[in-house]
Amino acid sequence: MDATTPKPATEATRAANAAAAERLPWRDRRDFDDARRGFIAPLADPVVRGPGGAPVIDLTAWDFVGESAEAPDTVHPSLWRHAQVNGGRGLFEVTAGIYQLRGLDLSNMTIVEGDEGIIVIDPLVGNETAAAGLALYREHRGDRPVTALIYTHSHADHYGGARAVLSDDDVASGRAVVIAPDGFLAEAVAENVYAGTAMTRRALYMYGPLLPKGPTGQVDAGLSSGAGAGFSSSLIAPTDVITTTGETRTVDGVRMVFQMAPGTEAPSEFLIHFPDHRALCAAEDATHVMHNLITLRGAQVRDAVTWWKTLDATIHLFGAGTDVVFAQHNWPRWGTDAIVEFLANQRDLYKYIHDQSLRLANLGRTPIELAEELELPPGLDQQWYNRGYYGSLNHNSKAVYQRYLGWYDSHPAHLHPLPPTEAGARYVEFMGGADAVVAKAAESFERGDYRWVAEVLTHVVFSDPANTAARELQADAFEQLGYQAENPTWRNEYLMAALELRNGVRDLGTLQLVTLDVLNAMTPEMIFDYMGIKLDGPRAGELRASIDWVVEDGASGAVGYALQLRNGCLIYTAGMTSEHPDVTVTSAKGVLAGLVFGSITLAEALADGSVGTSGDGAALSTLFGLLTDFPLWFGIVEP
Repeated sequence: MDATTPKPATEATRAANAAAAERLPWRDRRDFDDARRGFIAPLADPVVRGPGGAPVIDLTAWDFVGESAEAPDTVHPSLWRHAQVNGGRGLFEVTAGIYQLRGLDLSNMTIVEGDEGIIVIDPLVGNETAAAGLALYREHRGDRPVTALIYTHSHADHYGGARAVLSDDDVASGRAVVIAPDGFLAEAVAENVYAGTAMTRRALYMYGPLLPKGPTGQVDAGLSSGAGAGFSSSLIAPTDVITTTGETRTVDGVRMVFQMAPGTEAPSEFLIHFPDHRALCAAEDATHVMHNLITLRGAQVRDAVTWWKTLDATIHLFGAGTDVVFAQHNWPRWGTDAIVEFLANQRDLYKYIHDQSLRLANLGRTPIELAEELELPPGLDQQWYNRGYYGSLNHNSKAVYQRYLGWYDSHPAHLHPLPPTEAGARYVEFMGGADAVVAKAAESFERGDYRWVAEVLTHVVFSDPANTAARELQADAFEQLGYQAENPTWRNEYLMAALELRNGVRDLGTLQLVTLDVLNAMTPEMIFDYMGIKLDGPRAGELRASIDWVVEDGASGAVGYALQLRNGCLIYTAGMTSEHPDVTVTSAKGVLAGLVFGSITLAEALADGSVGTSGDGAALSTLFGLLTDFPLWFGIVEP
């Protein structure tokens, strides 16, 4: 067998998956009925393409997951079932006047019909899938104009297709409003732009879009079957911000009541109740998965206390007045009593993880120890929607520890450890050399001790990335761990590691959350913040410059910013001018965004007059010469 191709499940993996199947509530098949309820039509062309014709996502790639097919040896049986239920793709009716586009990419797009037009909630990940979804809706329900765009929270998969739904002219003319929770724009930028390159690279492991689809590759992404690659992300800034629970809006004849949920699944989030429809949009706070308290791609730790208290309040605010609850992932649940039970069990899930993680921490357990020890009680564990299909009990318990106690477990050996490459060389030397380590690891692999094989061979690979035997054996271990993982994001992490160990890191071009359109939606302060992040501090450490920049922003007119380059930092103050600036600069906000993004050069902007200067232009050239480009394809399982 070619060393770069997937391997079959080992006997140890087959036994582990068979044992897991015996502990699952197979008699509960309600999800299959709920997930198919209200289905209207699929996309006529299941391959969604970008402007150049290149596929963004091929929805037929997941056809191998048949509803009646038995789980293969290479997929955890619980994950296989979840992938089957998650497989609905197309337009669905939730209740009279409310529709969802599901399975077109990672998130759902919800459409609420008004008197004259439609309200769109969360326009998917990218412009391409959002356009395809909106066209499918209009094909079956008529070409209604969009009167409102609502972002339920600040994650990129809930705003990226904004420009497929609305244009700037729609908003400027007042034909449509853009509604978002308080802090939306700042939090979207903080998570998806400031750390966007690192998060995108890590997300390739978490979601596995580069993995082949199939029983030995990517099977599901937890929140949906999966996401595409190569989509274009956009953002239109909100025009109406909700700040307080109980605020109401009536748009196009549709009444909405909002519940604020900051610090739950996202730093900026709300839930929406539609009293006339007896329907609740739970955003991403109650889905058919155990959600993340911290994501594998990286994000702020979520507050489990705020989460359970929010769901508790949801029950009291809206439970009795709700006949259907739907979220911006997965499928709805119908029936008032069933909805209250669902919300209550999800509430209890996050409270149990929080309280018991801290109980164990207060007994002296470290994050790794408490994660190994913690188990859910049967009343929570035996609910399919509480299974770890996105978050996991293991890494969520570690998130609770991190939120309260930080990354350090108080063992001084972990306070200042050696970097992986240096530690790897010493470990390999202590253990008798690379050949000896690989030989012993091979024996552990035969015993099915894959976690240990993966751990110990990390030292060999980081000490010598060219050691083929170590790379191939570690890839085999990661692969078997992936086959045994119930959590699809864990599976994707393991299988992406195996893929890159076998094939190397392949530069497939730019797959960025940080796009020029997103920067254009940011405030000038946010753009200067991002410029400061891109500044090469060590190179700038001894330099001094004073720059006054007047930014013409259509939203607020011309605003001056006093910039100082000092001590390796870019400091800015709005509404101020420097006493003796080296240079004064004028530009539109869009030009500033283009300069920082890199779509235009300073020389080009000076030549065409879109940037004007007076004073010493060398100071400006020096500043832009110190900005760092962020390459996406950095190493993860090798140095």
